[in-house]
Amino acid sequence: MKKILFAALSISALIATTSCKKDVTETPAEQGAITLSYGISVSNDNTILSTRAMSDAELLESAVIEIYKPAFEGMARRYVGSSNIPNPIYLPATTGTDKYRVDVKAGEVVKATPTIASWDQPSYKGSAEFSVAAGSNSPQTIEVLAKINNAVTKVAFGDGIKTGDVAFTDYKVTIADEAGNSLVYTSKEDGKLGYFIINDNKAIEQYLKWSFEGTLNNGETFTNEGQSFIVEQGKQYNLNLTYTERDGILTFSLKVNTSLDDVYNEIIFEPTSTGISRSYNYEIWASHATVHADVDLTEYDPTYVYFEYTASNDGNPDWSSATRVAATGNKVGEEFDGTFSGMITGLTPSTDYSYRLVVKKVGAAEEEIVDGVSELTSDIAYTIPNASLDETSNADSDKYVSFYNPASQVVANQTRWWDSGNKGSTSAGSSYIICASDTSDKVDGTASARLQSIWAVAKFAAGNLFTGSFGNVDGTKGGTVYFGRPFVGRPSKLRFWIKYSTGLVDRTENKKITKNDYDIGQVKVALGTWDPDIYKGTDNSPVFINTTDESTFVDFNSDTSTIAYGDLQITGAAEAAKYSANNNGTITVDDWTQWHQVEIDLVYRKLATMPTHIIISCAASKWGDYFEGSTSSKMWVDGFELVYDDDIVTK
Repeated sequence: MKKILFAALSISALIATTSCKKDVTETPAEQGAITLSYGISVSNDNTILSTRAMSDAELLESAVIEIYKPAFEGMARRYVGSSNIPNPIYLPATTGTDKYRVDVKAGEVVKATPTIASWDQPSYKGSAEFSVAAGSNSPQTIEVLAKINNAVTKVAFGDGIKTGDVAFTDYKVTIADEAGNSLVYTSKEDGKLGYFIINDNKAIEQYLKWSFEGTLNNGETFTNEGQSFIVEQGKQYNLNLTYTERDGILTFSLKVNTSLDDVYNEIIFEPTSTGISRSYNYEIWASHATVHADVDLTEYDPTYVYFEYTASNDGNPDWSSATRVAATGNKVGEEFDGTFSGMITGLTPSTDYSYRLVVKKVGAAEEEIVDGVSELTSDIAYTIPNASLDETSNADSDKYVSFYNPASQVVANQTRWWDSGNKGSTSAGSSYIICASDTSDKVDGTASARLQSIWAVAKFAAGNLFTGSFGNVDGTKGGTVYFGRPFVGRPSKLRFWIKYSTGLVDRTENKKITKNDYDIGQVKVALGTWDPDIYKGTDNSPVFINTTDESTFVDFNSDTSTIAYGDLQITGAAEAAKYSANNNGTITVDDWTQWHQVEIDLVYRKLATMPTHIIISCAASKWGDYFEGSTSSKMWVDGFELVYDDDIVTK
């Protein structure tokens, strides 16, 4: 049974508010109208209703309503509470398959500093997509139902813990997320619901971890350091803990039950047994993976532990062609602790593999295969859309080309991946092109991108090409850019073709470089988990840069949300043969006015985090954001490729 709280308790159950406000000024031919209805679904379960920290009215009036533009182009409207929503809402009309998205959030998650783990503060979320017809006189009603989107936990203490001959005098279970936010269950919280706010990013597996501490009736202490389990928004996880004594060996069982999917797992914890143990999602890459095993050292030789792996072949692995790797045992001091791991390499992306554990008993001559066969699927090797930069279009402007073809290129619900500052350099009637398609000078496909630094009207503008979208021009002061595109892969390198020609700096403004210096071309690549609410961008391009405000600039070398980063800088010289390139700190001198294929290592600083976005930025003048460089600087780039291998560089 569910109880639904509606945002308007008038004649209808919809948010048909009586306000007559309009929030845009487009002409009727260019816009359409909607009315918005949202409800919040709360359970009729007395426990939930009695323990919610917020009243029904507070839930409804603190709800945040956000309407996002089609094709991930940013937020269109934002309201807090039903009383602030215009009726109707006017929006620019959509075309083709484009749709708006409305999100409704309520409860703890909308607070400025939400409590991530709590007993009585659930969060709610609902979403809907919709189109807007131009010139419609009858507004369409968009309905959104927001439901609990926490990971909900419930712990029950069973036999052997609070009852039975071998019971505990005191005990507790701690459940925590990866950031350390936790709830502690004691006998008083037996059966109580806990609420964890879970990140919206579905590309990253998220975990909760439990641990148990207790004192037996005989005074002995018992602890279990806990196990992690994957959690999702809107699901309840019921943990039933029992404790028994069997053959003198203490066992501890955990039952995890997700209420929506009826998934049931039982895990028995005992003193070290021998077999394969779980690999985390972040340990499985496109070309390699780390696998684990537990080995009982009272029975098996720690110097003879191996993993064998081969393609699964639809459940029929050919073990005669399997690859074997030695496992490395973890030591505490000079002694092995029974946990082993190994790196399996040479994997093909998006492929199923079978692997098994090979050991020898202490003093035995023959091998033994234990714990059957385990499976893993190598990660996807995502590629760069329009990597050869051959697809171009005049759909944005007849003054310049954009590097996408709206008729054929649709990537992750977007019609473009690359953008440049051409929109800014050609504003106010000017025709300065800072990024062009060059069909006469290329190495991959039919064209390259040529980046040209210029003096545009009253400002220096660096030739540029980047993943993201150009924002707006701020008069003659500068402009705004949204960097990044959605991406969940983990490549080791960015490979591409480049040539660069430059001269002495002839434009300086902020003194980052002098007129005695040669200009510097730069290509940088970054993977990260940039939160658009923090970096002021959009879901699609989360990092917002305003060239008139240095506080918005991001240093990816020190940025905390950057997972991996690589950088190539080419500095000009009086002679072409003396140009120097700095590739992540390695310097080479060569004639960079000719084509070179280069690889930039992505230097990883976080191996246990999956990225949500990728940024690739090419600039003919490194200090272009500060309006400094040479108007003779030209950079050509072509044939971009992401490399996936096991040569992972870490910081």
